[in-house]
Amino acid sequence: MSIERNAQYAAALLRISLGAMFLAHGLVLKLFTYGMDGTAQYFVSIGLPAWTAYAVVTAEIVGGALLVLGIGTRWVTAALMPILLGALWAHAGNDWVFSAPNGGWEFPAYLVVLGVAQILLGDGAWSLAARRQRAGAGGLLATR
Repeated sequence: MSIERNAQYAAALLRISLGAMFLAHGLVLKLFTYGMDGTAQYFVSIGLPAWTAYAVVTAEIVGGALLVLGIGTRWVTAALMPILLGALWAHAGNDWVFSAPNGGWEFPAYLVVLGVAQILLGDGAWSLAARRQRAGAGGLLATR
């Protein structure tokens, strides 16, 4: 395999795993585990308005799905960066390790770095945008 092809697969693996992480945090953790009321209460407890919990959960679910599918990868990841930075801010006062009380800050910091890498790499292989581009459609979905 060529270095370019390997990079395309690496970008795809990053994109899919980042998208799955957003889906897991939006759907499984915030929506199904804590519920929207619990999630909103947590946001209020750290000084954010309750409505931001609904915006974050929506963005995580929609953005995560778009990343898994490979639609607008760079733009979607950039739009999700404030959520990652917000998570870093929310956990910044805690200890380093995420198993610390109230979660540490290393996992959100790591996700910020992964997000920046995804923005730099783009869609990678197996994306709907790349498929559309190969078919000659181009347009907004082609972000490579």
